[in-house]
Amino acid sequence: MNSFIYDIPVKVYFGENQLGHLGEELSKYGSRVLLTYGGGSIKKTGLYDAVTSEIKKAGLALFELSGIEPNPRIDSVREGAQICKKEKIDVLLAVGGGSTLDATKYMAAGACVDFDPWEFFSEWAPIEKALPVLTVLTLSATGSEMDCGGVISNPETKDKIGRMEPVLLPKVSFLNPVDTYTVSPYQTACGAADMLNHIMEVYFNMEQDLYMLDCFMEGMMKTIIKYAPVAMKEPKNYEARANLMWTSSWAINGFINGGKQQEWSCHPMEHELSAIYDITHGLGLAILAPRWLEYCLDETTVSKYYQFGTNVFGIDASLNPMEVAKKSIEMLSDFLFGTLGLKSTFTEVGICREDFPVMAAKACGHGVLQGFKALNQGDIEKIFEMCL
Repeated sequence: MNSFIYDIPVKVYFGENQLGHLGEELSKYGSRVLLTYGGGSIKKTGLYDAVTSEIKKAGLALFELSGIEPNPRIDSVREGAQICKKEKIDVLLAVGGGSTLDATKYMAAGACVDFDPWEFFSEWAPIEKALPVLTVLTLSATGSEMDCGGVISNPETKDKIGRMEPVLLPKVSFLNPVDTYTVSPYQTACGAADMLNHIMEVYFNMEQDLYMLDCFMEGMMKTIIKYAPVAMKEPKNYEARANLMWTSSWAINGFINGGKQQEWSCHPMEHELSAIYDITHGLGLAILAPRWLEYCLDETTVSKYYQFGTNVFGIDASLNPMEVAKKSIEMLSDFLFGTLGLKSTFTEVGICREDFPVMAAKACGHGVLQGFKALNQGDIEKIFEMCL
């Protein structure tokens, strides 16, 4: 196995009645706060009042930026960065799901440079400094509350690009499962699919690594499979929401990576779907994942599917490995499209074959995507065809 470095300096307040620490944590980084959020649902739930009350109680100056979209746009990042510069913001507070958190991280970085923040993606301009970011999470999905990355869309260029840099790690994250009670069954399902894919992108890997990490990933996948349906049927089930929320954070905070070095596959493919069609990220991943696994299955990879099928879905270990592998893909599909009720094809969500060449070329960087199985443009187009 490969050596690795693991460093995750994010302070987490998990559970109920933790928001009373918000003012003291913000105050460590300055007195001028930019609060960012999405369409205003936090005002309906009372979370906005709770957050602003703590900020005012601490005697901090409050500025706001609302309206951050799903699949967050570069225009929101630009606007936030400008507010930070104009108002001399010391610290940013993102309240919402992954879109708000992702956009806020790049606002924090954009505030520290004199060029257009899109250059972080189009030119891979260095991200060497960022204002401190704190988060209050309202949706279990992306894991942005405990990782150093984010994904930003540019509708003008039809690009959706992700990037990770250590300086983008949140300083503090507040994770209260109660704040996810109002998440709809559909968004709960999409969040579950997103989390599951974060794990599978790492799990399906033929590199030799720590046995304990595979056990940890299998445990998280079983947790999602157990609790996502419960949360969909019983939105205020604290145990279900808490398990999903903590799994969201650990699915993509780098811990499960160990020394693995292969690229992800489904995420680059899905980013091209939502860049053009603006579909929900988790839904796109759900449609892609079973087809990607089917495409990658052969005699050289079957052992991983056998491990997945027997340890996660409890398939009879005495069956032929290839039989177990195929059944594991069927059971994953049943979970995503049956239990979670997500749409299962590109046709259902309006994705057209005519865009396949462009999306596939971008997904592999006009070269080869070195994932679980190396994929070139032709391979990715075939996976897209399987999704129709």
